[in-house]
Amino acid sequence: TAGGRALRGAARASGQPPLRGFRASPRARSAMPSWVIDRYGRNDVLRFTRSMVFPIIHFPNEVIIKVHAASLNPIDLSMRSGYGATALNMKRDPLKLKSEDTEFPLTLGRDVSGVIMECGLSVSYFKPGDEVWAAIPPWKQGTLSEFVVASGNEVSFKPKCLSHIEAASLPYVGLTAWSAINQVGGLNQSNCSGKRVLILGASGGVGTFAVQLVKAWGAHVTAVCSHDASTLMKNLGADDVIDYKSGSLEEQLKTLPLFDFILDNVGGSTEKWALDLLKKWSGATYVTLVTPFLINMDKLGVADGMLRTGVTVGSKTLKHLFKGVHYRWAFFMPSGPSLDEIAELVDSGKIQPVIDQVFSFSEVPKAFLKLEGGHARGKTVIEVISKK
Repeated sequence: TAGGRALRGAARASGQPPLRGFRASPRARSAMPSWVIDRYGRNDVLRFTRSMVFPIIHFPNEVIIKVHAASLNPIDLSMRSGYGATALNMKRDPLKLKSEDTEFPLTLGRDVSGVIMECGLSVSYFKPGDEVWAAIPPWKQGTLSEFVVASGNEVSFKPKCLSHIEAASLPYVGLTAWSAINQVGGLNQSNCSGKRVLILGASGGVGTFAVQLVKAWGAHVTAVCSHDASTLMKNLGADDVIDYKSGSLEEQLKTLPLFDFILDNVGGSTEKWALDLLKKWSGATYVTLVTPFLINMDKLGVADGMLRTGVTVGSKTLKHLFKGVHYRWAFFMPSGPSLDEIAELVDSGKIQPVIDQVFSFSEVPKAFLKLEGGHARGKTVIEVISKK
C-alpha cells in the first residue's frame, strides 16, 4: 500500500491547482436520505430527511463514498450539543465568506465503510466500486447519510477480512489511538516490545483499539475498566486488568511496577496522580485525549481560547519535564496512510473490531441514546444499507 500511496502522492504533488473539476455523475441526483440537526441540543434535535443536498466533488482529490455502515463516537454527542462549534466553524469557513449559521443542516457521524461511487480528476489510487473505509474530520459533513464526500488522502481500502459493519467501527477510534500512541507518544513496532503500558478507560472504543495495538507491538498492557469488562480485556490481550470500582484506583496502581507509557481516555482528577506512575528520567510519556482546546475556544473565542490552551499545555509540559516525565495532548487526525497500516494489522488478525450494538439507519436517535448511556463495551454501529 505504501507504494500506491507514494504514486498517488506524486500525482497530487504535480502542482495542479484545485480546479473545480469533477466528473458529472452518470445518474445525476440532487437529494439523499440523511440524519441532520438544524440546531444544537439534546437528542430531539436529530431529524431524518430525504432531501439532504447530494454531495458534489469540489476538488480534484475528492471522492464520493456510498455509505454502507457508519458508527457513533463520543464526539458525535459533543457536536450534537454544540461543543467545539467555534473552532469547527472557523475551520469550515476560515475566510468568513458565508453568512451566519452555515453549518446547518449538519450531518453527524465520523466513521464510514462503503464503496467509492465517483472520483475527482486527480484521484488515481481509487476507482468506482472499490470498498473503502475512512474517518471524516469533524469540520466536514458526516456519514449518517446515504453518501459522503471525502478527500482521497483520508480514505483507505477496507480490510478484506471485515464486513462493512465491522469496518465502520474502527477508523475514528483507530486513528485517535494511533495519533496518541504512535504520532504523539512515539511508540511503534520496533520500540514497544517489553514496555509497560497503562490504558485508562480501556473498554471504550479508543481503549479497546489501543490495548490491541500496543499488544500487537509487544508491550505489557495494564487495562483499567469496570469489572464486567475484564473478560473482554483479557480476550483482547491485556496482561493485567484493574477494576476502578474496587477500591482506590490510585492505590491499586501504585502497587504495580512503574510504567513507560500511559494513555488516558478519562481525564479529570486522574491527571493529578497518574503521572507519578511513570518511570522518571527514562523518556516515559503520559498522553491524554481529554483536552480543553475546543471548550476554551467556545468560551473565550478563537484567539483567547488558543492562547489559554497554549499556556495550559506549555506550563503542564514544563512542570512535568522538570519531574522527569513527558506530558502530551493528542487529538484525532484523519489519515488514509495510517488507516493503510491499521488495515494491515486487522487483516493479519492482530486487531479485531469490538462492537457493542448495531442499529438500523432508522434507529439513529436510539443509537445516540445508547451512546449517551455510557459504559459501552466497544462501538455503536449504524447499518446504513441493510443487506435484507
